[in-house]
Amino acid sequence: MSHGITRGLAMAIATAPFLIACGGGKADNPGTISAPQCSGSSCGVQGPPTSNAGTTALCPATADIVKTTYLGGAGSGEVVQVNIDATAMTYTLKWLESPIPLTSASVEVTRAGTQITGAVIHPPTGALPTAEQTRCAFILGKGTGTASDGTTYTTPDFVNNPNPPTILVGQGVAGGGIPGATVQYAGALGLGIGAVNKRHFDFYPFLGFASTTTDITKLPGTYNGLLYHLSPTANYETVATTSVETFDASGNCTSSSSSGCLTTGAALTLNSNGYFDSATPPQIVNGGNPAPLRTDKSGTAHMIIGQVNGATVPLVVRTGHVKIATLSVDDESGIAMLAAATPLASGGFDGGYVGADSNFKSTATLIQGGVGTFINPSTSAAEDGFGLGYGLPSPGLVGVQQANGQTGLAIASGGLYAIEIQGTVNGGITSTSANSDTPNAPYFGIGARISK
Repeated sequence: MSHGITRGLAMAIATAPFLIACGGGKADNPGTISAPQCSGSSCGVQGPPTSNAGTTALCPATADIVKTTYLGGAGSGEVVQVNIDATAMTYTLKWLESPIPLTSASVEVTRAGTQITGAVIHPPTGALPTAEQTRCAFILGKGTGTASDGTTYTTPDFVNNPNPPTILVGQGVAGGGIPGATVQYAGALGLGIGAVNKRHFDFYPFLGFASTTTDITKLPGTYNGLLYHLSPTANYETVATTSVETFDASGNCTSSSSSGCLTTGAALTLNSNGYFDSATPPQIVNGGNPAPLRTDKSGTAHMIIGQVNGATVPLVVRTGHVKIATLSVDDESGIAMLAAATPLASGGFDGGYVGADSNFKSTATLIQGGVGTFINPSTSAAEDGFGLGYGLPSPGLVGVQQANGQTGLAIASGGLYAIEIQGTVNGGITSTSANSDTPNAPYFGIGARISK
């Protein structure tokens, strides 16, 4: 979470009436999904930023923040536990599942099982519009711990780091970013088989829940899912797509789509760490240059059943798997959020959201009826705007269209929202997390609502 993210959100709230006018509708009577007639900074800023959140508790009391360990997933295909001690100003983070190698020497030894501890700092005083927002935001410093192979693993410090991982806690979730990594592999058997080009990731987008359940009876129902997966052997080719899926009380998934379920494969089985596993999950990254190197479907889907504001919000992390000795390769990893397929009318998820996205940036979004806008956390200015269309065939699925014609979808449940757009958004991926040929599209983001 950049220092200016909530200040930018406050500006967006102040300019909301003007943005809605540009979109050709109003919050209580939006038009059909249509591209806004203006977007980003071209809509201007009308008056000073305002905020009414100064006296509202966003997160637990400082001494109580340490009492909650958040369980969640990252866009890297990792399942993570995070605990923050806001009194001692330290954090503990453990990777329960991970496809991210510890070093470039091997793709088989990953961050799974590694636990690190380190210091946190708040954004500087005045960087956010209220003291409460500053109190609930934590920038993660250098973390150190022992990896599964007995070596010492260390993540970068926040000193001289222009894009550090930052987590905001509140409203039953922890969102933002966890430590990134530099990924590279020369290939197997000295022949370059499965080679992965070097790429650095400043952080990986993360969403964690204060409350989760292993009671499978809370899962049955039909959900809209938005997925975002990546394949390193396909030169980091990414795919964002949607799926409408129905789960029964045994954890089996069915779909009326010809492609079937995309988030999970075999029936869910309970993992002792508090989530569910599914073997042989589908692969959705089928293109790329080169094409993905695969020999099987040995990856695993992990479902974390979040309980947020009275809603069940499943988060599904796909963790790729590589075992050179047995020639078992399935390197596709990613994340998906599911939201119950129940009707969602205009205004049904209005508010200000904060989170992180596939551009490896902290972000804020303002939703008001038929219009949404992204906020640049560095400049506090409005970025790309988009129209929202309700009443699609699958209840709860919302159409998205930018002014340049790029389309996508959005879902929302329990104060969380996810969005995917088949195009470049907000200028694309931050340069420090991209190679010269890294694709900027598609776009994917998840956010938590901090204001209405």
